[in-house]
Amino acid sequence: MVALFKAKHREKLHNLITLMLPILGTQLAHMGMGFFDASMSGQAGNVDLAGAAIGSNAWAPVNTGLGGVLLAATPLIANALGADERSKISTILQQGLLLAVAFSLLVLVAGVIGLPLFFGQMGLTPEVYSIALWYCAGVGLGVLPLFLTVPLRSLIDTLGHTDLTMKLYLTALPINALLNYVLIFGKLGLPRLGGVGAGVATGLTYWLMLGMFLFTVKRVAKFRQYLPKSLTVDYRQLREYLRIGIPLGFSIFLEVAVFCVVAFFMAKFGTDTIAAFQAAMNFAALVYMIPLSFSMALTIVIGVEYGAKRFDEAKLYSRLGLQLSVAVAVFYMSLEFFGRGFISQIYSSDANVQHLMQQFIIFALVWQCGDTIAAPIQGILRGYKDVDATFWASVLAYWAICLPVGLLLDYKFGFGPFAYWESLALGVICSAAFLLARLSWLNRKLSGKGKSSCNA
Repeated sequence: MVALFKAKHREKLHNLITLMLPILGTQLAHMGMGFFDASMSGQAGNVDLAGAAIGSNAWAPVNTGLGGVLLAATPLIANALGADERSKISTILQQGLLLAVAFSLLVLVAGVIGLPLFFGQMGLTPEVYSIALWYCAGVGLGVLPLFLTVPLRSLIDTLGHTDLTMKLYLTALPINALLNYVLIFGKLGLPRLGGVGAGVATGLTYWLMLGMFLFTVKRVAKFRQYLPKSLTVDYRQLREYLRIGIPLGFSIFLEVAVFCVVAFFMAKFGTDTIAAFQAAMNFAALVYMIPLSFSMALTIVIGVEYGAKRFDEAKLYSRLGLQLSVAVAVFYMSLEFFGRGFISQIYSSDANVQHLMQQFIIFALVWQCGDTIAAPIQGILRGYKDVDATFWASVLAYWAICLPVGLLLDYKFGFGPFAYWESLALGVICSAAFLLARLSWLNRKLSGKGKSSCNA
C-alpha cells in the first residue's frame, strides 16, 4: 500500500511538472518581451525608460484584467474534459473569441478618449508624457490579436500541449527582441523611436502570435475539431463564462492595478526613482512567473479532477503543488538575493538607479515569500471554479490594507518610495494568509465526499 501511495505521488508530480515546465517557459518568454522593453528602453535613456514604464503600467491592469476574464476558458474546458462533455468545448471557445473582439473594441475606444486625460493629470514632464502616450498607441496596434490568442492558448494548454504553446512563444521572443532593437535605436534605416518603439514592437509581436496560434489550431486535428464553425452567441454558456471570468479577471486586475497605482505615486520622486522602480518590478515579475506557472498548471489538473468529481485526487494535486512551489522558491530567492548587484547592472548603467534597484529587490523578496503560497492557491481555487475567494483576497489585501498603509507611510511618516514597497509586501502576505484559510476550508468541505457532487 505504501509503495502504491508513493507511486501515486510520483505519477502526479510527473503530470504536474510536465504541464508546469512548458508553462514556465511560455511565461518567461512572454515576460522576456517585457524585459526587452524595459532593458532596451533603459539603455536608450532614463526618460525613455520612465515613459515606457508609465505606459506599461497604464496598459498592464487593462491587459491582465480583461485577459483574466478570457482565461475562464481554462477551468471551463478542464471541467468539460473531466466530466467527459467534450461537446461543450467548441461553444466555450466560441464565447471566448466573441468576448475578445468586444473587449478589443472597448479598450481602443477608451484608450483614445481617456489616455491623454489620464497622463495629463500625472504631472509628467512633456518628454515622458509623449513617450508614455505613444507607447500605449503602439501596444494598441496589437490589442485585438492579443485577446484573440488567450482562448486559443487555453484550448491548447488544457488539452495537455503546454509544450506546444511554449514553442510558439519562444519562436516569437527573438523576433520581438529584434523589433525592439530596430525600432528603439533606429536601425535598418528606420527612425529612432526610443521608448515608443518598445510599444510598437509589442503590438506587432501580438499579430505574429495570433498568426502562429491560428495556424497551429487549424493544422492539428486534435485542436481543429473544437474550432467553432461560426461566431454566434450561446447565452447560457456566455453567462457561465462571465460568471467565472468576471471575478477571475477582476481579481487579477485588482492585484496588478495596485502595483501600477504605486508606480504612479512613484512619479513624484523623480525620473531615477521611476526607472529603478520599473526595473525592479520588471525583474520581480519575471521571478513571479515561477509560482504563476504552478498556478496555471494546477488549474488544469485540478479542473479535470474536479470535473470528474475525483475530489481526493484534486486535493492531492493541491498539496503536492504547494510543497513543490515552496521548495523551488527557496532556491531562486537565494540566487536573487546574492545576485541583486548583477541584476541591477542589466537594467541600467546609471549608478543611482542601480543603487535604488538593489534596495527595491530586497523588499520584493519579502512579498515573493507570500507569492510562493498565494499564486498556486489561486490556481487551485480556479480549478474548483471558486473564483470569488481570489477576488475578495485581492480587494482586502491590496486595496483595504496595502494601498492605505503605503499612503500612510509616505505622507504621514515620510518613508518616501520605500513606503510603497513595504506596504506591497504586507498586502501580498495578507493575501496568502486569506487564500490559505479559504483552501483549508474548502478541503474540509471536500473531505469524505469521494465521487459525490460538491458546490465549491
